[in-house]
Amino acid sequence: MAAVASEVELVNISINGVALQVPKGELIVESVKRLGLEIPIFCYHPRMKPVGMCRMCLVEVGFPGPDGNIRKMPKPQAGCTLPASEGMAIFTDTEQIHRDRKGVLEFLLVNHPLDCPICDRGGECPLQNNTLFYGPSTSRFLELKRHLPKAFPLSKYVTLDLERCIQCGRCVRFTEEISGDSQLAFRFRGASMQPSTFELTDFESKFSGNVIEICPVGALTNREYRFRARPWDLETKPAICTVCSNGCNIWFDHRAGRMVRTNGRTNEAINEEWTCDRGKFGHEFYNDSNRVKHVMVRNGDALVESDWPTAYDAIRMAFAEGGNRVAALTGPSNSNEDLYLLKKLFQTRFNSNNFDSRWTTYLPTAEDDLQKKMGVSMVQNTIADFESMSKVFIFGSSLADELPILFLRVRKGWFNNGNKVVVASDKPTDADSFAAEVLRYRTGTESTLASGLLALAVEKGLAQVPDATRQSLSKYTAEHVSDETGVSVDALHRAVELVAGAGIITSHGIFNTSQPQDTVETLAGLAMTTNGSFNCYALGANDQGALDMGVVPFGGGMDTHSILQGCIDGTVKALWLVGCDPFELHPDYDLVEKALENVHFLVVMADHQNGAVPFASVLLPETAPAEQDGTFTNMERRVQRMPQVLAAKGSAKPAWRVFSELAIRIQPETPPFGPADCMKEIAESIPSYAVADYANLGGEGVLIR
Repeated sequence: MAAVASEVELVNISINGVALQVPKGELIVESVKRLGLEIPIFCYHPRMKPVGMCRMCLVEVGFPGPDGNIRKMPKPQAGCTLPASEGMAIFTDTEQIHRDRKGVLEFLLVNHPLDCPICDRGGECPLQNNTLFYGPSTSRFLELKRHLPKAFPLSKYVTLDLERCIQCGRCVRFTEEISGDSQLAFRFRGASMQPSTFELTDFESKFSGNVIEICPVGALTNREYRFRARPWDLETKPAICTVCSNGCNIWFDHRAGRMVRTNGRTNEAINEEWTCDRGKFGHEFYNDSNRVKHVMVRNGDALVESDWPTAYDAIRMAFAEGGNRVAALTGPSNSNEDLYLLKKLFQTRFNSNNFDSRWTTYLPTAEDDLQKKMGVSMVQNTIADFESMSKVFIFGSSLADELPILFLRVRKGWFNNGNKVVVASDKPTDADSFAAEVLRYRTGTESTLASGLLALAVEKGLAQVPDATRQSLSKYTAEHVSDETGVSVDALHRAVELVAGAGIITSHGIFNTSQPQDTVETLAGLAMTTNGSFNCYALGANDQGALDMGVVPFGGGMDTHSILQGCIDGTVKALWLVGCDPFELHPDYDLVEKALENVHFLVVMADHQNGAVPFASVLLPETAPAEQDGTFTNMERRVQRMPQVLAAKGSAKPAWRVFSELAIRIQPETPPFGPADCMKEIAESIPSYAVADYANLGGEGVLIR
């Protein structure tokens, strides 16, 4: 039977004489938004607990008396801490409130340096805006203002200007409530109070960039952005972060064809409004001086500038033999359209299934597929699911490093709802700080620990398995597992109660461990037999999309390792690298070097110079993700559109267009005229992607199931 949603209790209030109903307990600062009104704020943030520190949000409050007249409280109240209750009358636009707001702003500006002309926050500063809208027209303060260190480097990315700080506490509360690292705190008291790290160490949070965005003044500014532009100089467009597989929504600010900065963009289904530092500060590659801008073709020992027709002719000749003689390897940042047309080119023009997008030590075969083998999907939960999931089991993954936004969501569920989290890892992780149980196992014993937990769940009656499975698990007693893994017997018994029925999280990083297939199957079995859920999330920006597009070997095709080995022994004569640097992605550097040295013909398609370029026979300039229109599928299988933000560099082209133009040179047909046409073709080939039509890809994207 479906669960019945609990009814929200409503109360009757009035705001400036307008009657309305709102949920009981809703903060007044949120209630006024229902009428399109605004209460000015500094310290309040809707994703953090209210503290009422700045008093900017003062409102007058009253209740109807027996005679029906409104009797106001003797003093104004802070709208950010005031919950709505029956009969409450709120006044946000009275003469008293106007005087109070001016008084608050005058007090905040007493020691403020008023250096707006040189402040990076100028033009998008809430203090500046509120002063213009609600503040006094002139200042009565004539005394000498305080002077504190300017532009103090709080970290690699964040600059602190104490003169501008208004002690709203947003930055401190973010590190305590959202990121959980608690690296910032207030030192001293009174006029000397200031945000600081413990013992003035570097602010090393993995989410430090968010404090820049939520600071309501110019106290915390972006060291990478300082003095590079003014807000009114920038063009701002929506984009998708491609640094990891979370698929965070960002605002992409650019000027004169150069990326200037990125800020978080609200998407409640994914990143809410947060970013990790890798994403916020990890897009400088768009401005890299080593960008590949022109087609290059090898002439003797050197690559010389050429043109696209010459490159296409050379590739046609080199790949003409087709079959097992040719192969392709792709990287994590290619769009779905790129990947689909690459696969189509190799299958229909080169008669080859030798293509792969995976770079882990172990590469599952088609027979290892969990859906076919066990009827279990590798992705069963969305990011948002973990906020309300009562039990979460993180296995073999440091979420803050691999899946940072999922880490924030799991922590939010613990912080707000008391969700129980179990962490199993061979090294310390950020999630250990709030885990109900930490299982620290010896490296290489992942499979034993997973089997031990399943065996213990069966023993305690928490899981039901067939007799054959029960027999195979008989050797995994708690004592045996403890001896093998180093996890105590007591910890195993405590953990299994929490693990049973939990949402299990692991990542494709598990395929770099020993016996990964056994581990994955055991974890999936644990979830299936205890009514939990299982998730083995991709790590690269579009790794999940590559799997969905089928850019994995089948029908006798070679996988990544076999392709590289084939280049060495001469089986593979021509190799095409699409948006990838094997030296960075593959675990065996020597194998990659030998493969690229020995392959007869190497096509390198890249947006910037990488380790494979010196070996290239043909170098093709590829547009970077934000320089083309395309779609990306994130870890939870949510398809989102990345619209073109920047112009292509030099003669660079989107990969899908290169594959299409080469295909019609080999065998004429009507090509797709844009990425939207590619997606229509994808939908015909992969029915689950029918919902991913470009017309449906606004807002939060669409979830593929």
